[in-house]
Amino acid sequence: MFGIPGKQAVSITPAAEKQIAKLMARDGHQGLRIGVKKGGCAGMEYTMDYVTEIDAHDELVEQGDARVMIAPMAQMFLFGTEIDYEISLLESGFKFRNPNVADACGCGESIKFKDVEELAAERDA
Repeated sequence: MFGIPGKQAVSITPAAEKQIAKLMARDGHQGLRIGVKKGGCAGMEYTMDYVTEIDAHDELVEQGDARVMIAPMAQMFLFGTEIDYEISLLESGFKFRNPNVADACGCGESIKFKDVEELAAERDA
């Protein structure tokens, strides 16, 4: 929907690819759907849900055995994002390196995106 021909909407690191494939295989899911919703102290939060059926309107990104679907309403906010999976002494989880984020809360759980006009101008540049 908001993509550039020949370029995937998001990139997936090898660590994220391995974790997504592991989650898919565990219960036979078709992949993970990534989206955004209102919430958190900065205004928006990422969402991740298991997918049992691929929606025709989702942006599909496949890498190795990993499959990620981007919900239609989130595509313009996630374009250019790198999805990683990190493990540390205190926590493990998916990390999003998103060039469309203008600000984030201190804990890193919620984000604020650049406004729509600014995103469109950057995409068209």
